[in-house]
Amino acid sequence: MKISLAQLNFHIGNFEGNVNKMVEAIIAAKADKVDIICFAELAVCGYPPRDFLEFDDFIRMAEESVHTLKEHSDGIAIIVGAPTKNPIIEGKDLFNSAYFLYNKEIKHIYHKSLLPTYDVFDEYRYFEPAETFDVIHFKGKKIALTICEDIWNIGNENPLYTICPMDEIMPQNPDFMINISASPFNYEHAEERIHVLKANVARYGLPIFYVNHVGAQTELIFDGGSAVMSPSGEVFEEFPYFKESVKSFDLDEVIAGTKNIIQQKNRIQEIHDAIILGVKDYFGKLGFKKAILGLSGGIDSAVTCALAVRALGKENVRGILMPSEFSSEHSVNDAKQLAENLGIQYDIISIKDPYKVFINLLSPYFDGRGFDVTEENIQARCRGLILMAMSNKHGNILLNTSNKSEMAVGYGTLYGDLAGGISVIGDVYKTDVFNLANYINKENEYIPINTITKPPSAELRPNQKDSDSLPDYEILDEILFLYIERQLGPKEIIMKGYDEKLVRRILRLVNINEFKRHQTAPVIRVSSKAFGMGRRMPIVGKYLS
Repeated sequence: MKISLAQLNFHIGNFEGNVNKMVEAIIAAKADKVDIICFAELAVCGYPPRDFLEFDDFIRMAEESVHTLKEHSDGIAIIVGAPTKNPIIEGKDLFNSAYFLYNKEIKHIYHKSLLPTYDVFDEYRYFEPAETFDVIHFKGKKIALTICEDIWNIGNENPLYTICPMDEIMPQNPDFMINISASPFNYEHAEERIHVLKANVARYGLPIFYVNHVGAQTELIFDGGSAVMSPSGEVFEEFPYFKESVKSFDLDEVIAGTKNIIQQKNRIQEIHDAIILGVKDYFGKLGFKKAILGLSGGIDSAVTCALAVRALGKENVRGILMPSEFSSEHSVNDAKQLAENLGIQYDIISIKDPYKVFINLLSPYFDGRGFDVTEENIQARCRGLILMAMSNKHGNILLNTSNKSEMAVGYGTLYGDLAGGISVIGDVYKTDVFNLANYINKENEYIPINTITKPPSAELRPNQKDSDSLPDYEILDEILFLYIERQLGPKEIIMKGYDEKLVRRILRLVNINEFKRHQTAPVIRVSSKAFGMGRRMPIVGKYLS
């Protein structure tokens, strides 16, 4: 038996485009004499469709798409994910399902049982869990078909669930497993995914064919990494990351375990590739082409710009340098050098005059109070106004350049440097921004060395440095990671040896600045706990305040 896995980039709600892409893969699979071709979870409509699932018309279009695919199942079985209607009044209206199509008929529909509701997932909002578990009989083989999370509760070890779908299926003696998934990227998840696949093989002794999405859906990046596992527990083949790929496998060869192809993993490279895919798909799937951003001469805007050029092409990225009376000459020169190294268009628009206009306009109402963060924010908002005006006039999308460290503690100005259509590095701590810069420069000096080596500064007042307001980023990022990603409380963090006063100050800054993050651009997710849809915190709360 020959089985094909189609790791493809789907577009939420683009039924025609998704179906056309699958039909192209089906035609190629037929020519390769494939018996079964597998597409990912909810491939028909894209993942996650979220509240589109509440529209009857959306479900109708999904059903029509399945019927279109069914007409191409002559001589080949097609496994594809799509929402299906629940015929029982009690319970949710839909199932998250996998169709098994063959010879222009719907032969089987498997419903997902384990519906995740943690982090970025919210499936129980829409779907009813399955209660029946049946193998699929096909060409003398029995197939255990599962959907994503269904293989993540091995032997009921996951306390989130009370049932293990594969344990329910095993008494029927399946010959192999197929799992169709929509498993989003974070820089720790690829290793976890392989661990889970190996654990399934160890428990059930079956070969596994696992297919995942690839591509970006606003905040979420799907990295691919589809895999085939031999019953020995070895990875027979792991697909490339962040790329579309369709490959076919002979079942007997997989059982024999004659190959062992594993992708090498590097955390910074994965973050780099994920962000590039995120920017590329955000623009491509929304029909945008050109990006604009402010270039300060600092590390954040430099890394953001370099990643945007790699995602969109240098001809589609425009930088705006907006020096103020506090901008150092070397920062302006660094920004110019960056733009020239990358080959992008850039403009210099000074904010000195508009800043003075606002100060003169407002000073009678400031009651003689001295220079403080107000004047700093006015500068940032002058820049935000210029960037948004250029964005509107030229049809460019503004890229937000704030990093995760700054976003966490509120070191940014609403309607100023926090403006933008998409936050490119908002899930990257400052220390990793430097690592990204060095990775970008591994072959050529795109980012000026001075940008990397000079002390970070917002340059909103004389001789300002980030360290005036924040602890060293090495310490700050460690504490933020423990609080945000590892979800440790203040006492637990302090017990690890960090200064109590510093810990409580940092955590308080994180909590009181939640209102800012609720108003900023969607953040491309590369960690296990990004700001956005996977981290739902109250704006008004007493905890740590």
